[in-house]
Order: sequence, then C-alpha cells, then structure tokens
Amino acid sequence: MSEQSRRPRRPAKPYRRPQKDPVRILAFEALRAVDERDAYANLVLPPLLRRAREKDGFEARDAALATELVYGTLRRQGTYDAVIAACVDRPLREVDPPVLDVLSLGAHQLLGTRIPTHAAVSASVELARVVLGDGRAKFVNAVLRKVAQDDLDGWLAKVAPPYDEDPEEHLAVVHSHPRWVVSALWDSLGGGRAGIEELLEADNERPEVTLVARPGRATAEELLREEAAVPGRWSPYAVRLAEGGEPGAVAAVREGRAGVQDEGSQLVALALANAPLDGPDRTWLDGCAGPGGKAALLAALAAERGAALLAAEKQPHRAGLVAKALHGNPGPYQVVTADGTRPPWRPGAFDRVLMDVPCTGLGALRRRPEARWRRRPEDLENFGPLQRGLLRTALDSVRVGGVVAYATCSPHLAETRAVVADVLKQHPETELIDARPLLPGVPALGEGPDVQLWPHLHGTDAMYLALIRRTG
Repeated sequence: MSEQSRRPRRPAKPYRRPQKDPVRILAFEALRAVDERDAYANLVLPPLLRRAREKDGFEARDAALATELVYGTLRRQGTYDAVIAACVDRPLREVDPPVLDVLSLGAHQLLGTRIPTHAAVSASVELARVVLGDGRAKFVNAVLRKVAQDDLDGWLAKVAPPYDEDPEEHLAVVHSHPRWVVSALWDSLGGGRAGIEELLEADNERPEVTLVARPGRATAEELLREEAAVPGRWSPYAVRLAEGGEPGAVAAVREGRAGVQDEGSQLVALALANAPLDGPDRTWLDGCAGPGGKAALLAALAAERGAALLAAEKQPHRAGLVAKALHGNPGPYQVVTADGTRPPWRPGAFDRVLMDVPCTGLGALRRRPEARWRRRPEDLENFGPLQRGLLRTALDSVRVGGVVAYATCSPHLAETRAVVADVLKQHPETELIDARPLLPGVPALGEGPDVQLWPHLHGTDAMYLALIRRTG
C-alpha cells in the first residue's frame, strides 16, 4: 500500500451558512424594486427603512449606509456598467438583473466609497450567497476581484473614450448619464466643457433637503430654530437642512404648516405671485397641481391678498395629495379632479395661472437618479402635444391683463423654449414678461426673458420658467 493511500483523508469543511447583512439586503431589495417595478428610490426607500428600524433595530448609521449604497449605485450605474462589462466574458444584457444589482452594489463599495477592498468584496459575496445562492456568488466573487484591481480613475482611463475623440461619450461614461441626455443638457446649457462637466457632477451629488415655510402658517425664522437648519439661498421662505436633517422631525412639517420643496419650485411660484398685473387680483389657478407643493405655497400667498386658488389635478390620487397639502390653508381654495386640456372652468376666469406641465424630469436627476436610465428620446414626442395643449389652456383660462407661468422640471429645449415659441405663434395676443427681475438676488439667469435654473449654478433643480401676459 502506498504512503499516499495510508494517509488519512481530511474531513470535508462543514458548510458555513451565509452571514445576513440587513443593510446590504435592504439596499438590494430597493434596487430590485427600482428595476422590476419601475419604482422610484425616493418612494421605495423610506418604508423599507421604517420596517428595518422596527424589525432589525436599524440605527441612524445603518440607514445612512443603506441610503448611500442605493443612491450611489443608481447615480453611477452607467459608469459601473462600463467597468463591470470589462470584467465579464459576456454582454451585460446576458447577466441576470439580480446578479447585476449585486455586482453594481459591490462596484460602488469598491470604487465610490471608503469601504476597504476586502470588506467590500466579502460583504458583496455574502450578500450574493443570501439572495442569489452559492453558485452565482462565485461569479460575483470573480468579477469583483477584477474590479478591485484598479481604482475609479484607473478604470475610467480604460473604459471611457478620450474626450478629444468623442466628447459626449466620454462625458456619458465618466459622469454616468446616457449619451442623449448629455447631448440635450449641453445644448440647453451652451458653453464649453467646464460648464457641462459641472452640471453633470452636480447631478451626481446628494441634494440638500429644503423646506418651505408656508406664509401665514409658519416662518423661516421658526424653521431655523431646528437643529441642522440653515437659511435658503434665494427664497425668503426656504430653509435648508444640513446632512442628516430629518424633515419628519420638524413640527411645522408634521402639522402641514411647512413642507419639503426644492427652492427652484418656490422661486417659480413666487415669480408668478409677484408678476405685475393689469386689473384685479382675486382668482388664481394651478392647472397641474399634483402633488401639491406649489399649490400650497400659492394658496398661502393668495390668502395674504384675499385671493382664492383653484387647484386642478387630473389623477384622482394626486388630487388627494393636493388636498392634503392645502389642508389648513387660511384663505379660500378649492381642489378639483380635472383634465387641464379639457377644463371645466370658463375661459378668462383667472388673474394668475400656473401650468407646471408633466415632463421628462431631466431637471431633477439629483433626486431621481434612476430616471436618467428610464427616459428615452421618444418620450419627448409623447410629452410635447400634452405640454402644448396645457399651455394653450392656460392662455385661454387667464383674463386679458393676467399672467401665465409655464414651468417644467426639465431643461430640454424641446420641453421649454420650443413649446413656448410654438404656442405663442398661435396666440399673438400675448407677450413674454422678463422673469429675471422677479427672482431678486438670483445670479446667472441668462439673457431672458425666460429663466432656466441649474443645479451647479443655483443649487436648485433645473426648473424652467416663462411668464406670459395676455394682452388681448
């Protein structure tokens, strides 16, 4: 008998159960909801975090890490896809979506956080074992070990084409935006490389939480007494919460006397409210009022002048949100479920009209990073007729001497200036008002008369505003 055959066999290693990491499991669940159900992370994540606090004893640092993993992965998805594609032996479309989500979470930990390399890989492999099984966990381990061989700058040098050869594709990969979005934003912004890079970088930064004090019900001074609160930049009703500030902990927000609202949205409402009128100022209309943030601010401003607001919203559930936002307003208001393209009110009934139209949402990519991957250029063709129809309704609804605000949370020229120009050609009895003086103190507002706000220049969503007076 040989020496080898007499040597006792080593016992097989006992099977080790995968270690469950509640933070990473929650982040994976959020990404799956975004991918499978076309959900938005800002709607999916809060209930998941509430459940985790109750069930798993999540602390603030756990919630912060889960939030960073979800939003960081979504913001940099295009970049991470390019890196992962360089590390697998098949097209990404052939990788199962749940596997790709685990790989993306791992890539973000390796390339976008300070988590040590060994911890990022091992935690991702353990997550894969829990949610995918041991077999696919081996694939995840092999891919992430390749990703870990370089840092983000090193990978970008490999996977992004040189700027001089293909500027748009370079920016698309480096800043994780679809190429068509890069092109559209660049057209709207104008200028050279520095400006577009600053804009794309701003889209990938975590936005501040901004509160609005609803006039007559709360003040900015009251909100500033909250911990981690600092003044807004431009709106007299705005207060920003520093990182970690929780709106739900603010009494005025819980009571509906204040709300969460981007400062760009506040500026749009304030500009309409302060635009000069010829004649009376008694009846205001918000023609696309859901979910109610601008309507609540307008209603409060109207109440201070003895004016009444009609808030119209086509979708019943969104009309319910408007009613909730307006509840407790000190002045007269009414909420109706109505299609703005087929209005139930008579023509010329209003002194001021806001039409904040449905759009691609390319101006709010900081808050909804997943939207950049869902939108397609053909979406513009679907929104265009609706946007034009709603602006025509707004012009029909305002009296002679009254003012219409056309607003959209997209800087795409096809949704902003093109819509206004097309509709005004059919309505010669109108004139554009210079909106810039109605945003006092706000810099870099362009040549007018319309206004385009930008995340990198103003710290707001990329809201567009055109003010139009009906002259006859």
